[in-house]
Amino acid sequence: MINTSWLRTFCTLVEVGHFTRTAERLHMTQSGVSQHVRKLEEQLGAELLVRQGKQFSLSGAGERLYTEAQGILLGLSNLEQKVAEDPPFEGSVRIMSPGSVGLKLYPQLLALQSKHPKLIIDYRFAPNPDVENAIVESTVDLGFMTSKPTLADVSCRPVAQESLLLVTPASIEEPDWGTLMALGFIDHPDGSHHASLLLGANYPEFQHSNLFPRKGFSNQIGLILEPVSMGLGFTVLPAHAVEAFEKPEHIKVHRLANPVSETLYLCAPRHRALQKRMKTVIAEAKRWL
Repeated sequence: MINTSWLRTFCTLVEVGHFTRTAERLHMTQSGVSQHVRKLEEQLGAELLVRQGKQFSLSGAGERLYTEAQGILLGLSNLEQKVAEDPPFEGSVRIMSPGSVGLKLYPQLLALQSKHPKLIIDYRFAPNPDVENAIVESTVDLGFMTSKPTLADVSCRPVAQESLLLVTPASIEEPDWGTLMALGFIDHPDGSHHASLLLGANYPEFQHSNLFPRKGFSNQIGLILEPVSMGLGFTVLPAHAVEAFEKPEHIKVHRLANPVSETLYLCAPRHRALQKRMKTVIAEAKRWL
């Protein structure tokens, strides 16, 4: 493989046409320039310069090398520039979060992409453990989690609070314990966790969501409230998911005596620096959370 430093010295010498001035331009000694050219000739097994005292001209091999080398060195220069560039509004940002957070954030991040079309938003919805694993495996750049990560390779910081809400059919006025038992629970991937936090803080009778008759399950965040709206049961969801439901007149949100909020954590790989486009997305996300 040709040493690019020798190649750059050779091309500069051809362009300048003088050993001493080439040495000055490259901040080298004149003997260093001569040494680079000789090493290149030895490696290629061909004479590149026809020397005439202190003057020189290119041999046939030298002419061919110079012609090819210009494109190679330009490509390397462009590559260095592209690698060094870190534009704040260009490139892909891979994000993953639980559904309730995504319902709030995804439309706003798409609006950001509309303003900056070279910024590509890749958004995935997943429960907390999947978000954490994706960060460790480097399949996403950023994650939002509603619980602290447990893996050492994931860094996190709190960025917002999200209220948990008890949601029943619209006909329910007072959601006492007996009413909830009669309704039954509409479960979802975080249902047990959310119910434990909110109901455990407000109902002395609560021990576990399994106490309630299980009236349904959905892992689609936008559809969890559909059976609730039809009178089939109740559930506990974060406020963002409730706000996004398209038939609010068919449900009733109950703010209980002891409000409970989840902390939302911004998570990323611990040992990787955030690029500017990721910081752009983080700043926009924090505006809306």
